[in-house]
Amino acid sequence: MPAVSLSATLIATLLGFVLGAMWYGPLFGQRWMTAVGRSRDEIQQNASPVKTYGTTFVLGLIASYVFGLYLGPNPGRAFAVTAGAAAGVCWVATSLATTYLFEGRPFALIAINGGYHAARFTLMGLAFALLG
Repeated sequence: MPAVSLSATLIATLLGFVLGAMWYGPLFGQRWMTAVGRSRDEIQQNASPVKTYGTTFVLGLIASYVFGLYLGPNPGRAFAVTAGAAAGVCWVATSLATTYLFEGRPFALIAINGGYHAARFTLMGLAFALLG
């Protein structure tokens, strides 16, 4: 099994958190809430920040680490960033879209969530290119 840079894994995870704060905050937060049919108050009332963010962090670490396994040690920048974009768009976003289409969810939700993961995996690739 190839070695995975733990610093790249951690930075990739943190980049996903920062991106998520921006993506689901000032960039697309209001449109996302409209697409899921919930208000800010509903989301805040029903959420446990420790559980939500803690679990999200662990899931992000798993995704980053396994993506690092896929990229291998010291991937080239072009390969890592392109692989990240491809994984985000072609694996994650298309999987979400398939589920959302059967659930009858709005296209805006596919675009917002799929776009987040496309950008997230692209940043993950960049982290592994620079630190891996």
